[in-house]
Amino acid sequence: MQKLSIRKAAERDEALYELLLLADPSREIVDDYLARGECYTAWTSDELAGVYVLLKTRPKTVEIVNIAVNESMQNNGIGRRLIEEAMNKAKQMGAATIEIGTGNSSIGQLALYQKCGFRLQAIDHDFFIRHYEEEIFENGIQCRDMVRLYADI
Repeated sequence: MQKLSIRKAAERDEALYELLLLADPSREIVDDYLARGECYTAWTSDELAGVYVLLKTRPKTVEIVNIAVNESMQNNGIGRRLIEEAMNKAKQMGAATIEIGTGNSSIGQLALYQKCGFRLQAIDHDFFIRHYEEEIFENGIQCRDMVRLYADI
């Protein structure tokens, strides 16, 4: 695996938004949680490889509200590394539980999160219908429902 350097995001430039918008197509929603959360970037030498955003949601609970890997670097273990780093950072923030949500159509993400120790928690039916103007399709499936997962840390 490539050597990664993970640090708090220094600025919000277009390269950062390009990654964030891979995982969440609404810039308005991304801006909302960026204002309330902590954004971390992963770098391989001088190239932006990935990003994740943590948000305190309840006492002792932190959520990964966005996680994305540069498309040209996917399937190389970077996503797993970002999740592990996010879990460690959440512990440092005093969390006992970390949560993440993804679309019902995000088959690869659902598998990865479970491999990293997350367990299914709930389904927010029609989440993506209510919160996004445009229909989202992934893996030939309409993304309608938010699948919520959690892990004790």
